[in-house]
Amino acid sequence: MLNAQSIVELHDRLNGAWHSDPNFAPHTDPFLTQVAMHHRANFDLWHIEDEARRPHATDADLAGVKRRIDRTNQHRNDLAEQIDQAIVAHLAPLHLPNPEAPLHSESPGLIVDRLSILALKIYHTREETIRNGAPAGHAERNLERLAVLENQRADLAACLDSLWRETLAGTRRFKLYRQLKMYNDPALNPAIYSARSE
Repeated sequence: MLNAQSIVELHDRLNGAWHSDPNFAPHTDPFLTQVAMHHRANFDLWHIEDEARRPHATDADLAGVKRRIDRTNQHRNDLAEQIDQAIVAHLAPLHLPNPEAPLHSESPGLIVDRLSILALKIYHTREETIRNGAPAGHAERNLERLAVLENQRADLAACLDSLWRETLAGTRRFKLYRQLKMYNDPALNPAIYSARSE
């Protein structure tokens, strides 16, 4: 079910496709469809955050962008949890993860989230290596950054594969940790519930 290379290749394919056709929808298996949906949230979040950095953005622009960032980030976290839920459901008939095995600090869904963000960094750093009109040394600096990012992603992908192998072997376990975000919840964020009582 879980294969880091398939996830990395899907992230890269989607980055290229969505920058050309924002409505591109991959035809893939149900689990990779979940991975694609999660990556789309990170993709959208990346570009929404760029809007906040426009030098001439007004205060009203920034307020609207902040609200979109909060909604999209909540969606991203929900989708990462859904990836973990799908993995846990897949493992349940096998009586895995083994409750006696040592606990891994991070769930597969959170590793997939980190791989997604690295894929976006790699895509945009690679763009900078060929940017027309960039100052002297820009391409070289970004080639160095690209090498670091690709190395980080290869290491992280190997860690995901290792966690999956060990989970299947019963020698490692993970837990589905809820993110329990508070900022979008009107019952938990005092900035929201206090304003309602005014």
